[in-house]
This record gives sequence, C-alpha cells and structure tokens, in this order.
Amino acid sequence: MTPHPKVDAIVDTYLSLADAEAPGLVEALYLEGSAALGDYRPTTSDVDFVAVTTEPPPVEVIERIHAKLGVHPFDGVYLTWDDLRRDPASLGQRPQAHAGRLNRRGDLNPVTWHTLARHGVTCRGPKPKDLDIWNDPEALAAWTDANLDHYWRRLVARASRVVSPWGLACFGGYATVWLVTGVSRLHYTLATGELTSKTGAALHALRAFPSRWHRVLNEALRLREEDTALPTASSHLSGLADHFGTPRRSLYASPFERRQDVLAFATHAITAAHTLYTTR
Repeated sequence: MTPHPKVDAIVDTYLSLADAEAPGLVEALYLEGSAALGDYRPTTSDVDFVAVTTEPPPVEVIERIHAKLGVHPFDGVYLTWDDLRRDPASLGQRPQAHAGRLNRRGDLNPVTWHTLARHGVTCRGPKPKDLDIWNDPEALAAWTDANLDHYWRRLVARASRVVSPWGLACFGGYATVWLVTGVSRLHYTLATGELTSKTGAALHALRAFPSRWHRVLNEALRLREEDTALPTASSHLSGLADHFGTPRRSLYASPFERRQDVLAFATHAITAAHTLYTTR
C-alpha cells in the first residue's frame, strides 16, 4: 500500500508503461524517501523509487519509459538484485530518473540502501525484509559526515550570495524547508544511526538545539505542513504574503530576517553534526 492515491496513480502508470515497453524487465519496485518515511506531501513531495532488474537495463528502453511517463515527480534508481547485496561505493554509477529525464550515469549513496532495507514500501516483488540488502552503519555515518561539506556547506556558501539562484531562493519557503530540514536530517542520522523524514528531522532539531533556533525550525515545519513551498518563482512570490498578509502566517516579520536565520542555522547544524561524528 502506498501512502496516497496520487502515489498509487503514478506507480500504476509507471508499471503499466514499463511492462508494455519491456515485459518482465522491472521485477521489483520499491518506494523510499518521503513516501516510505511517513512524510509524503502530495503537492511538494517527489515519489522516490528503486526499480530492480536481473541484469543492467537497456538505457534506451528506460529512457522511453520515462519519456512517456512525462513530468510526473517519479525519481529513482535502477539496480540489479546483485547491486542490492553490495556496497554502493563499489558499484560506480547506475541509471537514475529525475524530473522526467534519465541520467545514464547517476551517483549512488548508502542512504538509498539503508532506507530501502529499513523503511522500503513494496509495490512489486518480495518485501525488503526478505532480501539480502547491504547494510553498514559505519559507512552510512562516514558518508553522512562527508556530505555535510560536499553538498550542504557548499550550498550554504552559494545561498549566502544574494545575487545568485540559491541566494534569491532563500527568500522563499522552498529553500527554507530544504536547508533547515536537510541539515537536520544529517544531524539526526549522526545522532541516532537512523534515517528520518523532513518533518521528523525538524522535530528532532527542536529537541537537540537550543531555543535560539526554534523559530526557524517551527517555520520550516509550518511550511512543510502547509505543502505549498515549491521551487518556482510563482511559489516564491505568493509566499511573500505569509510575511505581510493579515493575519501574518509566517513566524517572521520579513523574508530578510528569515533568510538570515535559515543560513545561520544551517551553518550551526553542520558544525554540530560534524562534532557528533568526530566524538562518536
């Protein structure tokens, strides 16, 4: 069972297209991400998947499948049964779908394997608990610690430049949710060894960080719950009413003040997460 009728429709459409294009190719299909972690939002969430095949799939075939599927938010990776048993660091790259397009050589990370093993939702095939899925908590922690700098600290640096795509995005709700919950998720993993959703991460951060950061965390939770913050110009513009409307919905009087807290919290949480890793 998937968590929402919209997810059901996307999965059914994908499997119908895959079976028509290449009967028997997709032997198993699992959901990970928000749909597996209990935090799916029908407007702003992607549907993240893992498709399993016996042999590496012909990329031309799966390109056609995703071209026909179109812009449905169905993003994921194609793995073989043997891949599931192996450390992703040893596998190189695998085909990945994102935003209706196929990247033939997408990078892999251990979060996919651990999420699938612990939380995966079965749409076709055996249940994850019945499979031999690679699991290494130390490798997950090491990757998480490295990702703090390889992705998140670099993103904060780009967002700190106002005249840049991410700098401008930080005035909107989407970047608030992405940055605040993103670094909180990594902090949660290094603190607990487990994986959590965007909402779960912000709730964790409310417990883990002092009250100085509670307003920006509650703001991210508000935006996540309202399910309206998208990475589009129209969403950014409509979100300005959250600050200036009557009654005011945002916990901040201005987007400038919120942006400052988003960037400051992200920097603080990255440093705190590194400390968790080095003192384990």
